[in-house]
Amino acid sequence: MSRRVRRKVARKGKEKVVLPGCPEVEDEVSGLSQIGFANWTSLPDDTVIQLFSCLNYRDRASLSSTCRTWRVLGASPSLWTSLDLRAHKCDSAMAASLASRCVNLQKLRFRGAESADAVIHFQARNLREISGDYCRKITDATLSVIVARHEVLESLQLGPDFCERISSDAIKAIALCCSKLKKLRLSGIRDVNGDAINALAKHCPQLTDLGFIDCLNIDEMALANVVSVRFLSVAGTSNMKWGVVSHHWPKLPNLIGLDVSRTDIGSATVSRLLSASQKLKVLCALNCPVPEQDINLTSTKNKGKLLLAHFTDILKDIASLFVDIAKKGRDVFLDWRSLKSNDKNLNETMTWLEWILSHSLLRIAESNQLGLDAFWLKQGAALLLNLMQSSQEDVQERAATGLATFVVIDDENASIDGGRAEAVMRDGGIRLLLNLAKSWREGLQSEAAKAIANLSVNANVAKAVAEEGGITILSGLARSMNRLVAEEAAGGLWNLSVGEEHKGAIAEAGGVKALVDLIFKWSTGGDGVLERAAGALANLAADDKCSTEVAGSGGVHALVMLARNCKFEGVQEQAARALANLAAHGDSNTNNAAVGQEAGALEALVQLTHSPHEGVRQEAAGALWNLSFDDRNREAIAAAGGVEALVALAQSCSNASPGLQERAAGALWGLSVSEANSIAIGREGGVAPLIALARSDAEDVHETAAGALWNLAFNPGNALRIVEEGGVPALVHLCSSSVSKMARFMAALALAYMFDGRMDEYALVGTSSEGMSKSVNLDGARRMALKHIDAFVLTFSDQQAFAAAAASSAPAALGQVTDSARITEAGHLRCSGAEIGRFVAMLRNSSSVLKACASFALLQFTIPGGRHASHHASLMQNTGAARVLRAAAAAATAPLAAKIFARIVLRNLEHHNIESSL
Repeated sequence: MSRRVRRKVARKGKEKVVLPGCPEVEDEVSGLSQIGFANWTSLPDDTVIQLFSCLNYRDRASLSSTCRTWRVLGASPSLWTSLDLRAHKCDSAMAASLASRCVNLQKLRFRGAESADAVIHFQARNLREISGDYCRKITDATLSVIVARHEVLESLQLGPDFCERISSDAIKAIALCCSKLKKLRLSGIRDVNGDAINALAKHCPQLTDLGFIDCLNIDEMALANVVSVRFLSVAGTSNMKWGVVSHHWPKLPNLIGLDVSRTDIGSATVSRLLSASQKLKVLCALNCPVPEQDINLTSTKNKGKLLLAHFTDILKDIASLFVDIAKKGRDVFLDWRSLKSNDKNLNETMTWLEWILSHSLLRIAESNQLGLDAFWLKQGAALLLNLMQSSQEDVQERAATGLATFVVIDDENASIDGGRAEAVMRDGGIRLLLNLAKSWREGLQSEAAKAIANLSVNANVAKAVAEEGGITILSGLARSMNRLVAEEAAGGLWNLSVGEEHKGAIAEAGGVKALVDLIFKWSTGGDGVLERAAGALANLAADDKCSTEVAGSGGVHALVMLARNCKFEGVQEQAARALANLAAHGDSNTNNAAVGQEAGALEALVQLTHSPHEGVRQEAAGALWNLSFDDRNREAIAAAGGVEALVALAQSCSNASPGLQERAAGALWGLSVSEANSIAIGREGGVAPLIALARSDAEDVHETAAGALWNLAFNPGNALRIVEEGGVPALVHLCSSSVSKMARFMAALALAYMFDGRMDEYALVGTSSEGMSKSVNLDGARRMALKHIDAFVLTFSDQQAFAAAAASSAPAALGQVTDSARITEAGHLRCSGAEIGRFVAMLRNSSSVLKACASFALLQFTIPGGRHASHHASLMQNTGAARVLRAAAAAATAPLAAKIFARIVLRNLEHHNIESSL
């Protein structure tokens, strides 16, 4: 995918050091900076420990290794009360090595079954909270051992992904081992039976927060026995018996909050719960289809009890819990936190609401349901932005992930909803996300960077991100030692680098070097980060200046390494695209040659043309096309098997995308500049697939196929093959009907090569590659070709301008003809001396059509301002072409077009001669 003024983003000099949430450290450091230096080893122990507390545990370990004193302070028990292992592979050996520091560990977050198996090796008997995700492979046995070793556990959360291998047996073990349990939230359990729930009711008297989320079956009757529960969530759970719920759950004596979001609950049950529950304050029913269609329910007043649904004003209703509803503030949760209320019930309710709303909103965003635009624009985006400011880290993360998810329409094609993205921007979401990205907590960094990346697909949001300093922040995060953080930051730079206006800023912020370093740092086992880094480098390499910086930062070696060694198609595709863009600046830097000279580069790209993935084949062919502009690369590609590979690719892509067809033909076009390669392409069977591609409906494919056939037709053997394979009608069709002027031009030149007499000589003394010439009517093919060449040239012949030029030698008259005849793109074509010589010789041909065509071609190649016009003029002057041109311009029998065009070419040669003498 090609996700589409330089600006100073950092200042040098003395600046105040700010550590969020640590004013005492800020004052200490500020005082030292006034002296002009900071003797860090002389800082008080308490200050050092405070500094350590603002770092993740990996950075603490790094600082601890600097001196003996800091090593002791870095092991302080107060720094190891909380541990987040989600970004790291944690096995039993790693856990054992950390065990001595984790004696007082109280809060642990982990990811995956292997980390779960390692938890028991921490020997953290005082562990109070455990939270795990990616728990699909965690078994009853593992969970039972964990809870048996941590009897004072107060909170256990596993999700939001499904705990498929955990059963009711493990829930009973939790109940029997953890009598002090206050919070239990489990996701995706197949069956939660009555015995398990009754065990919780019996052995966990302090259990106040219970969630069985996205489960298949729950014993509703047994849940009514958990009389201690104050907050209950069954969001996303299927097969609920709502009749049992409406009869028994209102009897729960302490139930304050109930979450039934994303279920098939009916209106009658909702009404019954609201009217009959004694203490119920909040019923959350987001994305419940039946109540949303009940007009009576939407207008019902619930006597102070809140019903939170898509059809209610959620923010206003939540605000009614603690402020005058007339204020109608949208920063509800921020307003609540600023109150610093001592109301325990209110604080617990709001904390629970943050958690269940963030969970449900993320699940709804992931489902990508139709018909929710109004909800997201009116309420959903604002809710997520509110939740991003929560004091609960997991709520902040889910809210950021929700923002990253709800804007995406089609992840495969990187399509987002522009209205939703700009709604986030209008409500201040960009600054909030960037502030989260600057957090020292790596989980928040990762999710905030992901949201910034997705939102930045929208050009207006990308501009806002850049203006808020987001490029500097993302470039910094790309250097993170945390792979997840680095991956999402690279994704953000990938999307931002689509905008031409951001490329320079990314380079200036050090983003290019950071992206190249990522490839070396995560060269194995990090497909996601590698794809994003290579994709960002591909976009940056499309810019001339950034292309030079990519190469100078080791990017060529890094990208070739990916092309050679990585097996993931996304990485291969982006690496090949990056190499293609690096090689596209042959006129302005040496990157094209550098890529070709990198060991194994050309062989790797040739091999990628055999990939089963179309995107990889397309970008590899594009890279070979660009590289073939360098003479040494062209021959090296052929030596690496490029001719055979690209002919096979062209043969196989008749039903492929236009992009692949264009690049396959383009690469053969590039290789065929060499006559030896041109002959090899013909012998390998490359003529027939190129003729087939010339019949494509795509304009770009017309150009590359016509260009390749033009080069091939220079060789008389290939010219005969083109005739034999039915290429004349295909070229005639291009010459007369293509929308592309360049395709028509090159098709006409190919036909001119084929019928200037050399093929006839070859046909008389030799045969085609099959051993004997197919039966073809050369005379009929010649007549057809010349007729359409003539018609093509006439389309650029303004008769009024011709008459004026014939009657006058004034430069203005010739200039008018030139303007009407000029094909701008033809100025990018570069011809060899042999090709120029052939057109000069064609001026002497007996065919008036070929004379006109040759003079028209030479006009295009010498027009001042063309990229290679001076080169062509020099070739012509060295071969005495002026004399032939003057003869053509004066010939009485020559057609008027040939005469006028020849005069213009002479004038062009004079211009270049004067220019070169200055």
